[in-house]
Amino acid sequence: MNKIDLHSYSICFNSAKQQLKSLLAEIDYSSLFVLMDENTMMHCLPIIADILPEQTRYIHIESGEIHKNLQTCEHIWNTLLEKGADRNSVLINLGGGVIGDMGGFCAATYMRGIRFIQVPTTLLSMVDASVGSKLGVDFQKAKNMIGLFQDPIAVIIDSFFLNTLPQAELRSGFAEVIKHALIRDIVLWKKLLLFNSMDEIDIWDEIIYKSVQIKQKIVVEDPREKGLRKILNFGHTIGHALESHFLDSSVPLLHGEAVAWGMYAEAALSEKHHDLSGAQLSQIQNYIHKIYSDKKPSSWPLDALLFFMRKDKKNVEQKISFSLLSEIGICTPDQFVEESNIEKVLQNIST
Repeated sequence: MNKIDLHSYSICFNSAKQQLKSLLAEIDYSSLFVLMDENTMMHCLPIIADILPEQTRYIHIESGEIHKNLQTCEHIWNTLLEKGADRNSVLINLGGGVIGDMGGFCAATYMRGIRFIQVPTTLLSMVDASVGSKLGVDFQKAKNMIGLFQDPIAVIIDSFFLNTLPQAELRSGFAEVIKHALIRDIVLWKKLLLFNSMDEIDIWDEIIYKSVQIKQKIVVEDPREKGLRKILNFGHTIGHALESHFLDSSVPLLHGEAVAWGMYAEAALSEKHHDLSGAQLSQIQNYIHKIYSDKKPSSWPLDALLFFMRKDKKNVEQKISFSLLSEIGICTPDQFVEESNIEKVLQNIST
């Protein structure tokens, strides 16, 4: 469990400090930059600081999805320019999914592309954003509307960073682990069912590795999301709509919390429109409710959620697209559901 090789880069596991030290010794670069927010600067930078060159330059941004926008990108680009980054510079993205998505996007577009290293520090970014080379930012409240595909030099995953996370962030990332099991691996799903709460989980290295492996196999088969890779969007059509709607509220949903309830709803769509059995639907919904009951959305405003779903990048000819389960472990992309049927499911959940 040391490394997973993709076509043009590797995902390395275990000590981030040692892996990063070895990697920096192997590559030539003119200058090194580290992108981080206030949380990773306080809790994560000290873990790797003593192996970074003395001339390393640092870029600070504010944490949170609300700052994942072009205004923050402008700050990153300005800092790179002011501190002398050239086309042989390297950017280390030290943080969660926002840092990885936005930092990679900025690196891939600065001077038509400089190299970058992803060091995910949240469970969510380890099992999701670390694989697949998707980069981007939100635009007009639409998730990841501006972006591109670009491979990093490497991804370095160290479960030790999980010790720096608040419980809410850990639970947010766990939603993507659940998703990977539901769409591709019933054995992993049965293993997750053994844990009644996240406090009981003592095999994080195994779970992270297996989850990354599931996504890696899908991405290798479909690197540009033309077919199979779309199954990774299970739970995300409704989940992204929930996340976008609550983004500016006094109680915003974390990405994984929104996706968890998106899976809850899209499992119901799967039962109504794609042959998922009632027994498996109950199993899925009971488990999600058990883990995320205190973060169930306070409301399910149909008009607002449909507004965001209509903007989803997966849609075709203004038809709302889903990836739906026929059974646990088997998921099919490009399933189009009429808005009236989406409304029925959401109404049942909200009552």
